[in-house]
Amino acid sequence: MNEITLLVSFDLPEPYIKKIREVSADIKILQSSDEKELLHLVENADILFAGHFSLEIFSKAKKLKWIQTVGAGVNRFLLPEVVKSDVIVTSAGGVHPIPISEHVIGLMLCFCRKLHFFVRNQMERKWERNEAELMEQIEELSGKTVGIVGLGKIGSELAKKTKCLGMKVIATKRNPNVPKPIYVDKLVNPENLKELLAESDFVVLTLPLTKETDGMLGEAQLRSMKRTSYLINVGRGRIVQEEKLVQALKEGWIAGAGLDTFEIEPLPKNSELWHMKSVIITPHVAGATPYYFERLIDIFCEDLNLFIHNEPMINVVDKIIGY
Repeated sequence: MNEITLLVSFDLPEPYIKKIREVSADIKILQSSDEKELLHLVENADILFAGHFSLEIFSKAKKLKWIQTVGAGVNRFLLPEVVKSDVIVTSAGGVHPIPISEHVIGLMLCFCRKLHFFVRNQMERKWERNEAELMEQIEELSGKTVGIVGLGKIGSELAKKTKCLGMKVIATKRNPNVPKPIYVDKLVNPENLKELLAESDFVVLTLPLTKETDGMLGEAQLRSMKRTSYLINVGRGRIVQEEKLVQALKEGWIAGAGLDTFEIEPLPKNSELWHMKSVIITPHVAGATPYYFERLIDIFCEDLNLFIHNEPMINVVDKIIGY
């Protein structure tokens, strides 16, 4: 076969470069994170493993056939020019299910066992142990219902883990006519979201940001949730109308929220969310893991081997839908 030129537009450590080289002797690997140098190098690239990316870079890439993104989110890569082109886009989907599902369970346990309150008390050296109140406030995850909005790779991993904890699992999926996984009790389509919201003790958002999901949780949806339920967002901040969420928390439409993503990041210092005792804030770290590049390169190398042999790749993004 002809030589394939791969351009890596971020600083990828040498051990991972070596692993990519092992896929085929016909791969020529170029690497740079300098914008000006990238504009020159991308002219001969067949594949762009993209950290740095822009319309200018894409417009110079006359031979480009495939863009591999360094992250799971692909919004910044789906420029109109990219969408209209024949260039394949693949994501880092598959890297995040383990860390994000564990992060969600951590938040759920905090809310059930009131750990966030106790940590605050620890900082103030408070020993509060009212037996009657604790019996009413401290709960168990077992027997609770989790509603997973978006049963993709992350949602599926969360469903498996929560099912093992004795929870009832409801989930939405774009195509609910596929066979229902054994770890899901009820599978509904997105149009029946209010049904999921009304039944769930924990509503977990694991969706990408698309035209359909932008602002999808507003007043009507938040009012559909139980007053005792919690919202957890590890998808994208703009999926939730933040102003309405603040109102929901202040007026008691829901019991609390675990938020890893926000409409504006970093979360502005004047946001009311910072001061709410029923809110746990994490700074968009749910997907953080020491195994990120190890998993990403495994996924990329698998797709690279399929690409070389002209076979269907595993992480292809639907450029129209947006994920």
